[in-house]
Amino acid sequence: MSDNNNTDSANNNAKLLKQALKELKKSRESVSRLEKEKHEPIAVIGLGCRLPGGANSPEQLWDLLKNGEDAIEEMVDQRWTADEYYDPDPEAIGKLYTKANGLVSDVDQFDADFFGIAPVEATLMQPQQRLLLETTWDSLEHAGIAPDSLMGSKTGVFVGICHMGYSHMQAQYGSIEDVSPYNGTGNSHSVASGRLSYLLGLQGPSLSVDTACSSSLVAIHLAVQSLRKGESDMALAAGVNLILEPTTSMIFARAGMLSPDGRCKTFDGGANGYVRGEGCGTVVLKRLSDAMRDGDNVLAVVRGSAVNQDGKSQGITAPNELAQEKVLRAALEDARVKPNEVSYVEAHGTGTPLGDPIELAALNTVYGKDRTEKLTVGSIKTNMGHLEAAAGVAGFIKLVLSIYNETIPKHLHFETPNPYIDWSNIAIDVPTEEREWKQKSRIAGLSSFGFSGTNCHILVEQAPIEQEEETAEETQFAPNLLTISAKSKAALEEYLSNYADALKMPSVQGKEWADVCFTAATGRNHFRHRATIIADSADQAAAKLNGLLKSGESDGISIADVGTAPSKLAFMFTGQGAQFAGMGQDLYQNFPVFQQALDKVAELMSEELEQPLLSVMWGDNSALLNETQYTQPAIFALQYALAQLWTSLGVQAACVTGHSIGEYVSACLAGVFSLKDAISIVLIRGRLMASTESGKMLAVAKSHIELNQVVTNDVDLAAINSEKQIVLSGSLKSINRLSEVLEQEKTPYQMLSNNKAFHSRLLDSILEEFKQ
Repeated sequence: MSDNNNTDSANNNAKLLKQALKELKKSRESVSRLEKEKHEPIAVIGLGCRLPGGANSPEQLWDLLKNGEDAIEEMVDQRWTADEYYDPDPEAIGKLYTKANGLVSDVDQFDADFFGIAPVEATLMQPQQRLLLETTWDSLEHAGIAPDSLMGSKTGVFVGICHMGYSHMQAQYGSIEDVSPYNGTGNSHSVASGRLSYLLGLQGPSLSVDTACSSSLVAIHLAVQSLRKGESDMALAAGVNLILEPTTSMIFARAGMLSPDGRCKTFDGGANGYVRGEGCGTVVLKRLSDAMRDGDNVLAVVRGSAVNQDGKSQGITAPNELAQEKVLRAALEDARVKPNEVSYVEAHGTGTPLGDPIELAALNTVYGKDRTEKLTVGSIKTNMGHLEAAAGVAGFIKLVLSIYNETIPKHLHFETPNPYIDWSNIAIDVPTEEREWKQKSRIAGLSSFGFSGTNCHILVEQAPIEQEEETAEETQFAPNLLTISAKSKAALEEYLSNYADALKMPSVQGKEWADVCFTAATGRNHFRHRATIIADSADQAAAKLNGLLKSGESDGISIADVGTAPSKLAFMFTGQGAQFAGMGQDLYQNFPVFQQALDKVAELMSEELEQPLLSVMWGDNSALLNETQYTQPAIFALQYALAQLWTSLGVQAACVTGHSIGEYVSACLAGVFSLKDAISIVLIRGRLMASTESGKMLAVAKSHIELNQVVTNDVDLAAINSEKQIVLSGSLKSINRLSEVLEQEKTPYQMLSNNKAFHSRLLDSILEEFKQ
């Protein structure tokens, strides 16, 4: 007895130990997963910008940086009459001692109709909000994401914005009688982000950030945090700044912050202040794992970021070197990057005698140790001035483009190194000429410091090599059909001209033509006025477009106006009986979207099905495909994956409907229940139906009224597909007897490939259990 007790005790202890080890393993896996999510890299998949020097796209900005262009100009009368306010005396009251600014063009122009905004509202809406709408739309198209596909998504919006010049102008030049609700929504900083969420129907976090000069970089930091926490599945981070009236410039001039000679001479001995600049930038962000899954074009990844405050410095606008060091170290820790792994820093670099030495000292303290090569430091402010609330995102876009193009642009206006910086003893170098950036691992930092004291630092790295390899092998379906659309006929004509020019650019010529067509079809909204071009290459499409623009006609181009209310499209899903071995196999091999959807369903079904779903659909177990417990899950899986494929190709359903098992697919897509719950119901349904007695179904080419005379009491009318097409269901004996009658009458019929009497009284026995 004691031996048995000892044996039982040993067995129990072994079981407990085994269970404890299992729980420990699960705990470790959970901690590992949480740690990974906390530090997951964030992919940059789209860029949009309107910046000084005509840099209205990432490509134009890169050209400006590559050419070492100085985008600063003297204001004449773009916003105000500069001569009326100019006085070289810094102490002159109500005057400005500089006319220099970095400006963007056409900020008074806005296509309100495109964004569905009434003219009266657009007039009272500050141009910063208008610029955000335009730039954000551009960034989504750059990412290959159709804006209308984001409706209801967990997409977050984070906007850096600080100035309110337009509301000051309305107060100065408007009258009490002109006050409107649109003054509130048009000038509120909160509405700047909220309007983007409203326009696109986004349901993730939406907030505006004002930390002065660091606003937009802090917005990017918050977007990164939101993605890692799962608050957002995608994020739009932006910054905007416009110079609309002179009083704000006067404030900075009176504080001695502006450069009298109108240049940001960052780190130079002649640095004497900054130049005000303006513009807007938007970046599209996703968790790297999601971006890789979705096949997005990853331009770079954010490895980590941090934000802190100067606290008690020498003055409320004065920088704090120790605080800057702390934010650098915190960002490195978040990114899990060693200081000597960082080869470049895009500095805040305003070009002020006080700020530059402090910033470089902090960078040297944190990044300067154990280096084989000096840290390269530059600043986009030397090209276009200090964009204040948009400064961080401008530097961020420059950094992403530099990493992507493996080139560090030259830093302007650096002739005599600042004497307050000990250049002989710091591990920092300023690039006065363009430099190749060919390191296998290109990691860079980016700083923004608000004059309010809020500091931000972000670390960015090149896209993973694995992503390039995977997408190179991946194929997507796209016919040689280029689709172009616009909201008006005039806009379409202008767009066709833009496309004709763009198709000749090296960046397009270097792409697979099928990829260009695919992205145009799926990555953009399709509007009323449409053009379709059949072509075998970008060159051929450009030639056809140029021919159309010159002569008004061209072979292979179709122009159409689909009207204001295009026909709605419905997805209809079939019931059992349409299955066949091998269904979906070619789609699975050729379309990643279809493959991913089918794999997801198969994985969710794997615990309940005795045989793997795909082996039943087209593998060794395909003989089971006509067994109800497998037929219904297979039909559900195929149709669900087909719907995901059509949607990915830009074919959007306005409504969904289905018959029998097809009802469950349509209900799932309509959001009646989740995919997991739908699969659970489908599996139970199939299993219960398989447990009923054998039966048969018969499709007959007659109306149900005509067949009343031959239908017996034990045969049920299963479906009326049309006036002359019905389906009957019943026992094997009854259906076989009925088929003989139809044969004698020479009535066309077809036995369906199933062995159960679906939609008949023979299934009543499972209703109660199915309901439970």
